Amino acid sequence: MHVENPPTTSLAIFCKVVDNYGDIGICWRLARQLEQEHQIAVTLWVDDLRSFQRICPDVNIHCDEQQLANVVIKHWRNQDAQFTPDEIADIVIEFFACDIPPAYITAMAMCVPRPVWLNLEGLTAEEWVEGCHTLPSPHPRLPLTKHFFFPGFTSKTGGLLLEAELEQKRQAFQSDPVEVENFLAQLGVTSSEMTAFKVSLFCYPQAAVTALFQAWEESDIPVTCLVPEGVASSAVRMFLGEEALAGISSTKGALTVRVLPFVPQPDYDKLLWACDLNFVRGEDSFVRAQWAGKPFIWHIYPQDENLHHVKLKAFLQRYSPDIASADAFSLAWNGALNHEDLVDWSSIWPSFLADIQKITNRSINWQARLHENGDLSSNLLRFARSLK
Repeated sequence: MHVENPPTTSLAIFCKVVDNYGDIGICWRLARQLEQEHQIAVTLWVDDLRSFQRICPDVNIHCDEQQLANVVIKHWRNQDAQFTPDEIADIVIEFFACDIPPAYITAMAMCVPRPVWLNLEGLTAEEWVEGCHTLPSPHPRLPLTKHFFFPGFTSKTGGLLLEAELEQKRQAFQSDPVEVENFLAQLGVTSSEMTAFKVSLFCYPQAAVTALFQAWEESDIPVTCLVPEGVASSAVRMFLGEEALAGISSTKGALTVRVLPFVPQPDYDKLLWACDLNFVRGEDSFVRAQWAGKPFIWHIYPQDENLHHVKLKAFLQRYSPDIASADAFSLAWNGALNHEDLVDWSSIWPSFLADIQKITNRSINWQARLHENGDLSSNLLRFARSLK
């Protein structure tokens, strides 16, 4: 008896870019993984192709519709666009409550069966998300129900984005010194810079980069800081004494700062794997740093009334409650100490460095705990299919 294969599930992701690279970074990783590992037909709607191009150079910013890595990418420019039920995906994901087009929602209500509608929320370690994860939200007028799906750090959340082969690739890369050296050399890093304590720096403009550079200049060990072009540009330009363009470097005291070109996502993973300490920001690079198994400092996206400090402290309470130097560094970096005028990077840095092995061990153990929660894309699909 001939049994037909079930039709491929279709899925649409709607992404409005707020945090330059983090929003599209998350959505692009999710889209690729759903297509590659789960054979889902994915359409990614994104409103900012220029930011997308920075992390995926193959993106054509002048094209309204294109296909990359078997994912259909549509430039989302018209909130008033019209849709028919035939154009609606089986699973619809709005990233971080981004208000998908009203006509798309109307068409969703006309579908038989109706699509699964998920709001993929932002990442937080706060305890309340466990009670809100997968909660339904009925539409006030239409016969539709949206469910909230929260990434997170426990088994009562959706977990974190993690490709099936990422850990194997990381271990293979980090266990091959020649591959590490060749990768760094392609970015312009010299042999002497490779032997120093290597730091990748990705942060928001308000970070205390100038003060930290001064502490690194006086460090007891040589430090190589690798910073992507356009990041912390004022502080980097001041240190270099010239425009912070990719390929430029300068050394003062124990510190060498080198400006790197912006790299595609797979190479950014390798950069995190190759460094001894990673400064990351927002959500996407924050998650990738955790999968790197290396010490990291998170620069959280700033919110009104310092609500981001609550989120930061909730994460630190889970991640490093017993490592005072790591907590102090993170709080100072985010302007979350009680007495900001007393921040002394010349003492914070040596204290952190003295605990670097302990912090490294914590990073490795933390990663193992995260693996127990499964990966976000598989958890999301499992939940979506349970609603059918």
